[in-house]
Amino acid sequence: MLEGKTVAVVVPAHDEEALIGTTLGGIPAFVDRIVVVDDGSSDATADRARTFGDARVDVVVHERNRGVGAAIVTGYRRALEHGADVVCVMAGDNQMDPADLATLVLPVARGEVDYAKANRLFTGQAWKLIPRTRYLGNAVLSMLTKIASGYWHVADSQSGYTAIAGPMLAQLDLERVYTGYGFPNDFLVHLNVWNARVRDFPSRPVYGVGERSGIRYHRVVPRISWLLLRGFFWRLREKYVIRDFHPLVFFYAFGFLAMLVGFVLGLIELGFRLAGNQVSVGTVVLIALLLLSGSQFALFAMWLDMESNKDLR
Repeated sequence: MLEGKTVAVVVPAHDEEALIGTTLGGIPAFVDRIVVVDDGSSDATADRARTFGDARVDVVVHERNRGVGAAIVTGYRRALEHGADVVCVMAGDNQMDPADLATLVLPVARGEVDYAKANRLFTGQAWKLIPRTRYLGNAVLSMLTKIASGYWHVADSQSGYTAIAGPMLAQLDLERVYTGYGFPNDFLVHLNVWNARVRDFPSRPVYGVGERSGIRYHRVVPRISWLLLRGFFWRLREKYVIRDFHPLVFFYAFGFLAMLVGFVLGLIELGFRLAGNQVSVGTVVLIALLLLSGSQFALFAMWLDMESNKDLR
């Protein structure tokens, strides 16, 4: 226990027989329950976890690989069944420094925040230690996640090293959360709808410990970008229309509509110009006005969104 709260750690793992023992061995003594979710591994990951020799370990096995998000959701549900007050996530590849776990758990256990997450970008080591493609891909997805989730103060969106309060976790609709690689991004969107207080905490990046990554950011970034676009509009509807109306939806609607009309008219006029026809000055002015006013409406809506969520930290 920590601060009088029971703590559970969810360890999603897929083909991690070489590192699962090291990961489990580093989990601090204040953790009451460790839920290892073997996500359809083809190796001995589950057996290594079962025979590790720690009574706190509870192993759950997916018969087929369902994705890291699905593994985390399974672990979340099992941790809630165990009655955990604080539920953390540590990957089974030993890339999360166990010395940082208390830093994440304490503010949640004390009721200061509902969700604490590690941020590897706080430290100057990040650019040197994180592979360049991961760093740049993370930067792009972090910016898009800020817009989609409303948590403008949160960065390093791909970090899966987290701690969440049990009551907040219990009220989330885990069935709706995306269970692929974009899980942490979509999870933030869902947390914002419930007005969860979220805060970043510095964490040391850990690489070169034998982990394997099959992530291809040129494929992942477009897929998660589409996921975030859908999540953005879902959040606006749920939070600012259905649950409590906010006028920023009008600014977003007018902004997007004006930019869309201006863009379409611009393409039409460009086609006429390339065909050798004359373009009137009035039409050009109208297009410029639509694009400028649309972008201003959208930026103002973002500012209103930031103001609405400034206390959720």
